[in-house]
Amino acid sequence: MNRREFFLPTATGALASIYAASQTGFVASAMAQDGREPLGGQPPPGSTCSIKDFDYQIKYQRAFEGVLWCMQASAIYAFRRAAFADLGMKDNDIIAYSATATPKLEAITANSTTPYITAFTDLRKGPAVLELPVAGPDGSLYGQVVDAWQLTIADVGPTGLDKGQGGKLLFTPPDFKGNVPNGYIHVPSPNYRVAFAFRSIPAPGKTTTDAYQYAKRLRMYYLSEAGNPPQQKFVDPANERYPTLPFYDERLFEDMHAIVSVEPVKEHDKVMMGMIKSLGIEKGKPFAPDATAKRAMRQAAIDAWYFTQSWYDNFPANKLYWPDRHYASLLQTDDNRTFTFTYDDRIDLIERAAEYFWCTYMPKMLTDNPGTQYFMALADNNGKRLEAGKTYKIDVPKDMPVRQFWALTVYDRATCSFIYSNSNRTTLSSFDLDKMKKNPDGGVTIYTGPKAPDGLEANWIPTAGKRPLPAMRCYGPMEALNNKTFKLPDFELVG
Repeated sequence: MNRREFFLPTATGALASIYAASQTGFVASAMAQDGREPLGGQPPPGSTCSIKDFDYQIKYQRAFEGVLWCMQASAIYAFRRAAFADLGMKDNDIIAYSATATPKLEAITANSTTPYITAFTDLRKGPAVLELPVAGPDGSLYGQVVDAWQLTIADVGPTGLDKGQGGKLLFTPPDFKGNVPNGYIHVPSPNYRVAFAFRSIPAPGKTTTDAYQYAKRLRMYYLSEAGNPPQQKFVDPANERYPTLPFYDERLFEDMHAIVSVEPVKEHDKVMMGMIKSLGIEKGKPFAPDATAKRAMRQAAIDAWYFTQSWYDNFPANKLYWPDRHYASLLQTDDNRTFTFTYDDRIDLIERAAEYFWCTYMPKMLTDNPGTQYFMALADNNGKRLEAGKTYKIDVPKDMPVRQFWALTVYDRATCSFIYSNSNRTTLSSFDLDKMKKNPDGGVTIYTGPKAPDGLEANWIPTAGKRPLPAMRCYGPMEALNNKTFKLPDFELVG
């Protein structure tokens, strides 16, 4: 018998013995002669494996973490995907709403008080130009330009890069090595795809129609076309469904593939890129998940949605805006007052995912005196979670500490988007005070629930049986709001 003939049956037998022993949950060391074992190197005696299908388990775990990792990019990509697929848009076309949004704008915590403007471009085709109008008696803009990972690369408007003076923003790709021509405000982008969302703010005495016309002064085109820009195409989806919400099933991973296939891979994302490769998501290759990956991705996306909902149902008490109230700021920053959640030693993946789950288009930094404040009601005055099918009320004081206006919008807690109803009403604001019944002190009580209280239809926002997520928006918040000496009353259960 030669060496090969000797070792082959011996090795085969050893493997068979180990496999048989593993089914009992314990593998004895064949080399132990006097009861001694190495310190470490195997599980404790009596251990058993809890995993029945390692292939599924690994793919599920990687898919679950992948959803959280990609939350911010998935949310912003969904706007682009729907604009192209549902509205027939192309890069550099501009969406300009001729009216304030209705529930047909299926978007994360959108506002329905001022009309929206949005557009997309792809810097793989070269630098892009965005011409901004001057803020003044005809109107002004407020909003952000973000990259493919939804990191703000430019704030726009009187407090933004242009200082309200208008001008030409020039977005350049991550590999740009050319010269920036005179007359442009340079905005380098760390990623190729860029998107913006602005609000067209009516000037005093102006209407929503005026705001729409002001928005149509915007122009967007590639720098290569600057000598003879093409006629600007505007799309008005005021009466169309614009479904921008992320999917929480296997389709989310199609979006993930569309993102990572285009954008540069950052150093801090390489581990995750290696993990999602096992799901069939690989840069430069077609999306190719196997049957196990498809099953794991679907369940992981569903579970990630439930996990994030649970995170807000158990919102950290130390993050409440007022310790004795039940409001969270929509703008949950990292410790540096930014929205990157990136530190010298880590990326805070869960808190980053939670913030981008219910908010899009954040400012670069949250200052001590922000231009807007948003307060999300997570519970009633007794600390109980707001429930579907119940009616609640809030007493809004006469003198809200705002320079511009306040607006109460009620979202569907499940989607963080508007609630469809027969009336299409999603919001009541200080612009509606003349129509609402006032309290003796001059304030108003606003009701939210499936049915309007008798005689108070003008003071009611319908929830159509959905679990409510009320948001009080304050535009131009005064010092009392920013330093927290003013406290917004909690919602109270009516019935």
